[in-house]
Amino acid sequence: MVKGSTITKTEQQSSFLSRNGQKLFAIVIWAFLVGGIVTYSFVTGKSPTDILRDVVGLLQTPFGPLIYILIYAVRPLAFFSAIVLTLLAGSLFGPIFGVIYTVIGSNISATVAYFLGSVLGRGVLSDSKTDSQGIVQRYAERMRQNSFETILIMRFIYLPYDLVNYLGGFLRIDYKAFILATILGSIPGTITFVLAGASVRIDDVFMENFRPELNPWTLVASVVLFVGSLLLSRYFKRREAKRGE
Repeated sequence: MVKGSTITKTEQQSSFLSRNGQKLFAIVIWAFLVGGIVTYSFVTGKSPTDILRDVVGLLQTPFGPLIYILIYAVRPLAFFSAIVLTLLAGSLFGPIFGVIYTVIGSNISATVAYFLGSVLGRGVLSDSKTDSQGIVQRYAERMRQNSFETILIMRFIYLPYDLVNYLGGFLRIDYKAFILATILGSIPGTITFVLAGASVRIDDVFMENFRPELNPWTLVASVVLFVGSLLLSRYFKRREAKRGE
């Protein structure tokens, strides 16, 4: 009985960690970041705005692009917004290099989240014993059979970036199809938000009376790309629906 009880407790602990390990890790990362910021603010006497200005200044150095890509790569571990960083890239690096650096960083981060999702989801969809698990298993198999188009549609309709990454790994979608669909499907969204960020000068953000001077051309191009990606998503969804019929 004692041995059986010990095994049960071990299995429960393992199950708890598999379900909540990612959340616990994210909490630790956030605690570390917040603690570091609070400590830095206390030691230097700087306000949050001053600290943000220091970070932006660091990204404007020759090592800024490398630091930006590194931050983007580890971003999914702390669930930091991909949109904020993408907008920042446009304002800091401009429309061309902003897109290049973001494409590199976002695809590295997608790979990190994909493999983390595959580790956390290992064994979850195997050996289905209930009807609900069977439904999930069948849906997962359908997604695996149409991996490329499924991920591509998710990118075009701007589903949360990390959600798609973790889902791809969790459902054990073929990595080659996943990363290719991510590279192609994320380009419209990346260009959209980089152009939106490029329409605002980063130095204007720190002015007391913040009134951004928008660049109308980059803003219009951003809107056109946004609408175009939505139309593409509708096309691929209809195509997939016809194939299913």
